[in-house]
Amino acid sequence: MILYQYPKCSTCRKAVNYLKAQGVEFDAIDITEQPPTKEELLMMLENYQGEIRKLFNTSGVQYRELNLKAKLPDLTTGQAIDLLSGNGKLIKRPFILTSDNRGFVGFKEMEWSTLL
Repeated sequence: MILYQYPKCSTCRKAVNYLKAQGVEFDAIDITEQPPTKEELLMMLENYQGEIRKLFNTSGVQYRELNLKAKLPDLTTGQAIDLLSGNGKLIKRPFILTSDNRGFVGFKEMEWSTLL
């Protein structure tokens, strides 16, 4: 499993603690230093039936500064993926992908238990 997270994020820390408590092995990557690849973002998008907005950190400062609430409906999937892959702060976190391309953004223990 790959876990993209932001170490200062309390929700990310909860997710890390949950995975450790479950004995799950994972690679933790700082999402602000190394965002998910375009391919990983597209895999995650499939988990959300193409709802690109679900991948965005809609409560984040940069989301608001870029006025993405207004712009997102007019972006193509490719344009949105380009934005996300270039700026980890725009991505909802934590972001977890399994080796069989299942995954979630955000942390909800009930959802995550289905991955394990």
